[in-house]
Amino acid sequence: MPDDWKLKGDFVLSCNCTVFCPCVISLGQHEPTEGRCQGWAGIHIAEGHHEDVDLAGINAGLLLDIPGPLARGNWTVGLYIDERATIYAVKALTRILSGKAGGSTGLLKILVGSVLGVRTEKIIYEIQGDTRIFQIPKIIEGVVKPIPGKQKGENVVVSNTGYWVGKDVTIARAETSRVRAFGRNWNFAGRSAELVRLDWGS
Repeated sequence: MPDDWKLKGDFVLSCNCTVFCPCVISLGQHEPTEGRCQGWAGIHIAEGHHEDVDLAGINAGLLLDIPGPLARGNWTVGLYIDERATIYAVKALTRILSGKAGGSTGLLKILVGSVLGVRTEKIIYEIQGDTRIFQIPKIIEGVVKPIPGKQKGENVVVSNTGYWVGKDVTIARAETSRVRAFGRNWNFAGRSAELVRLDWGS
């Protein structure tokens, strides 16, 4: 049985694919556009809990390095959790984001082959209009903007997908996207990105 947990908030992902990442529609079956998937994800929890631990207001980040189609697994992942989180919240989010809590993220327990580490850091997650700014100082620096659609004031959205992050995905592009972590030095400026309203749980 999965743990009793719920997360609602905002999710941003930046990867090395050209715009846009095929995983949203192929559900990880299609080859990434560059042969392997490298990227990072940012999470802002507006409201949430794990059992009796309150998770509201906490930010988290993931570093992702995946050697081919996502569905094949063998993911290498690094996890960052807000320095403001209590030790109980860190344990709870580690359990959720490793898939051990079951539910929406349960698949990660199967897909992740190697965990680089779990670190607590200062994490900044800002929403300025449609723009997402995600920063872990000296580690990840990201500015992501959605791609405008034909209708003025509306962005390009892929709706009703089976994507594990969320069914409605706003297609975006990274204006700034730099990673220096765990021996990796990446720059994904101009590459694919995604915005999703987070609604995960058991």
